[in-house]
Amino acid sequence: MALRFRASPDALATRVGDEIVLVHTVTDQIYVLNRTGARVWELLCGELDRTEIESRLAGEFDVAHADLAAEVGGLIASLVESRLITELGDG
Repeated sequence: MALRFRASPDALATRVGDEIVLVHTVTDQIYVLNRTGARVWELLCGELDRTEIESRLAGEFDVAHADLAAEVGGLIASLVESRLITELGDG
């Protein structure tokens, strides 16, 4: 199953240099994504699934696939837990 995600309607995102600052408007929590996390956010908002995101990032960053998969998985889990993204289901 290829899960896709989208930004929560309660999440506001603003690019600041290489980073993206996220604000959850219900909880007033602020999150800062570094350059790599910001790129994942952009790809998530493009409604790409995790496999597609990992494939794009592998072409953009020099990182081992296992490390990339672990980082993307961890970030997605954190964004879901923080209610900044919601799952769309399989694509």
